[in-house]
Amino acid sequence: MKAFIFPGQGSQFPGMGNELREITKAKEMFNTANEILGFKISDIMFNGTADELKQTNVTQPAVFIHSLILTNIIHDFKPDMVAGHSLGEISALTAAKVISFQEGLELVKVRSEAMQAACKNNDSTMAAVLQLDELKIEEICKKTDGIVVPANYNCPGQVVISGELKAVEKACEKMMENGARRAIILPVGGAFHSPIMEPAKEKLATKIQEIKFKKPICPIYQNVCAEPVINTDSLKDNLIEQLISPVKWSYTIKNMIRDGATDFTEIGPGKVLQGLLKKINPDVNISIFSI
Repeated sequence: MKAFIFPGQGSQFPGMGNELREITKAKEMFNTANEILGFKISDIMFNGTADELKQTNVTQPAVFIHSLILTNIIHDFKPDMVAGHSLGEISALTAAKVISFQEGLELVKVRSEAMQAACKNNDSTMAAVLQLDELKIEEICKKTDGIVVPANYNCPGQVVISGELKAVEKACEKMMENGARRAIILPVGGAFHSPIMEPAKEKLATKIQEIKFKKPICPIYQNVCAEPVINTDSLKDNLIEQLISPVKWSYTIKNMIRDGATDFTEIGPGKVLQGLLKKINPDVNISIFSI
């Protein structure tokens, strides 16, 4: 069975989309995106610096646009199941025909702007914890004063924590004391997938409720539950909760394999998800779509 997976923030790179710009369908989608966003994101994607691309309100639309253009030029895009990592979940929903490209980009616009605003209101960050038992990571987070929670269960041996800067720093110290190989503060804009994103969640929820979700063409494995979802109300609820909940990516991939996935294709910039897949299950067939 074919599974298509979509990357999230962090997979962007300068020059992304340059190889697509002369394709007729891509030109149309870039123009539509520029109109919806109110600025020429295509110019930033093609010619912007890494710092310009790193801004949340640029990064998220750029990754979404890149992924959906690729999806639209695949001649045999017939997924048996789809999933997306964090932001990539909106790409997966759009690829599965739940919402249109325009609706998906409008969601991404609201999501990215709201998340960036929430980050500015708090001194917060994220950190990667390597080679420490997940239960121990959860225990340390619970016992640390302040807001710090597991945010991404990426693959065996890699969990990202998120929260207030001082709480994350203190938790990292405790992780190292308890045997973590590394606990590294990440260069991110703030504490994604933590309670600090509550204001962003409220803004995203308002936008999501304005859009009519259609039945997907295949099951969508969502970050919050790591299980296949088809019901449109559940798709909405899970997408809203995702902003303050951990991304259960490792469990998502394992459950897709449990349900019959044998071939995974990453659609979007970079190869981040391929690397995680190899650590989750090195025996599955993995590819990346390119033109």
